[in-house]
Amino acid sequence: MASINDTVALRQEDYSPEEIARLHVQMNARALKKRRIRKGALVAANVLVGLFMLFPLLYAVSVSIMPSDELFTMEMNLIPQSPTLGNYVRALTQVPLARFILNSFLVAGCITLGQILTCSLAAFAFAFLDFKGKNVLFMLVMATMMVPGEATIISNYLTVSSMGILDTYIVLILPSLTSAMGIFLFRQFYMTFPMSLYESAKLDGCGNLRFIVKILIPLTKSAIGAMAVYTFINAWNMYMWPLLVTGSEDMRTVQIGISMLNSVDAQSITLMMAGVVIIMVPSMVIFIVGQKQLIRGMFSGAVKG
Repeated sequence: MASINDTVALRQEDYSPEEIARLHVQMNARALKKRRIRKGALVAANVLVGLFMLFPLLYAVSVSIMPSDELFTMEMNLIPQSPTLGNYVRALTQVPLARFILNSFLVAGCITLGQILTCSLAAFAFAFLDFKGKNVLFMLVMATMMVPGEATIISNYLTVSSMGILDTYIVLILPSLTSAMGIFLFRQFYMTFPMSLYESAKLDGCGNLRFIVKILIPLTKSAIGAMAVYTFINAWNMYMWPLLVTGSEDMRTVQIGISMLNSVDAQSITLMMAGVVIIMVPSMVIFIVGQKQLIRGMFSGAVKG
């Protein structure tokens, strides 16, 4: 019985070298064509899904530059026939939207810095320090994540009201200066570091704060970036707490101030869409710039070693 190699040799003998080379070229061309078709179909599917997901955002932008007489018609106008920027001008002049944006930037920035500071210090204690009841205390901290914010909002309001700090920046920032999610994120990241790193630093006379500033922070830039993006976007989108504790326009944030554009006037929808697009820009820029850090930081502590 002839072996497989002999069979292949016999089959190759039926063709000349030029014919074999031509067959190889044809097979490679067909394989390349199939790969291009699959890749093109995948790109087309991704584009369609992306457009479907972005349709509400794109329609909001379209409405924001659409005159009100084109919006309130019997026809479905997805693209404005006479685009105008007048809605943005009226949105910025009808209410102090610039002041609201400044307030949100200040509040979100302070909350972001505060959570990075407090969560990193708490995570350091849970990851490197050894004290009695550490695991129980960490479980209690994690258990607070199961308590919805609506369950504590009344008690928090009564507390800050008794302190006399309503309608101030302090009342907007103070209750959000730490979070169990941030402590968990930093702790999981710190757990990837060997304990010998901390012990070696202690033997060299390095204190805890110096160890955090000189060693941990440079090694945890991805976790800090993820925490910063996540916290800033959440603080920027706060609604219930600022609505409850602020009363003057000087202290309003963007999520509360944008509702002031709503009225019985028919033009309020286009004005609100213009305001919504304006206040979406900062959070979208923060997310786009920091999305790599966000993804890297979320998964950096998932695997130890």
